[in-house]
Amino acid sequence: MIITYRFVRLIEDHSDALASGLLKKVRQSPHCAGFDKVPPEELKQRVYEIYCHLGEWLLHKNENDIEQRYMHIGRRRAQQGVPLSQVIWAIILTKHNLWEFVLDEAYPDRPVEILGKQELLQLLDQFFDRAVHAAALGYEQAEASAKAEKHSEMVRS
Repeated sequence: MIITYRFVRLIEDHSDALASGLLKKVRQSPHCAGFDKVPPEELKQRVYEIYCHLGEWLLHKNENDIEQRYMHIGRRRAQQGVPLSQVIWAIILTKHNLWEFVLDEAYPDRPVEILGKQELLQLLDQFFDRAVHAAALGYEQAEASAKAEKHSEMVRS
C-alpha cells in the first residue's frame, strides 16, 4: 500500500498538468463534441479536484461519496445538453489519462513497484466504474425531471 500511496502522491503533485492535458484530450476528441457547451475552466476544475485529492477519493471516500459527486456531474452535463455517451467517454478519458501517466512515470525495475502500480490501476478501475454508473444515474434523473417539468407545463396550459 505504501507504493500505491507513492503513485497517488505523484498524481496529486501533477494534478494541474494532468487536468490541463485531459482538457485538451476532451476538446480534441470527436467523441466529446458536446463538451463545447461546458466552460473549459469548469471541466478543468472538476477534473483537477479529483486528481488533486485522488488519495482521498481512492482510499477514504466511500461509494456514497463517489455516487453523490458523479450524480451531480451527470445532472449538470444533462442540463448543459452534453449527450450521455459523451459524458461517459469523458470519464473514460479521465481514467485513461491517469493510466498513461502511471505507466509512463512508474519504475518497473522492482517487483514491488509493479505490484504497487497494479494495485493503483485496480483502484482506479473500481473508482471510475462507480463514477460512470453514478454519472449515468444523475443524467437520467435530470432528464426525467426535465420531462416531468415539461409535462406539467403542458398540463397547466
